[in-house]
Amino acid sequence: MYTNSWDEFEKAAQNLYLQNPMKVRYSLKYTHQKNLLKVKMTDNYRCLQYKTEIQQELKKIEKFVNNLMRHMASKEES
Repeated sequence: MYTNSWDEFEKAAQNLYLQNPMKVRYSLKYTHQKNLLKVKMTDNYRCLQYKTEIQQELKKIEKFVNNLMRHMASKEES
């Protein structure tokens, strides 16, 4: 099931990651024919999904992924 808004997905994904950072993974899938980007985040118990055709939301998704990567990298160094 897909989340209706990006803000809702982002908050839920952050909470999911903070609950158990070592178990969470995410994936991005772009379908060129449909001009559709899908974002999925899971910890094997909960699965959060979001899809969009709106190009302006790509910046929000990019910012979220960059923040997630930065947080993961800082956890690795600790």
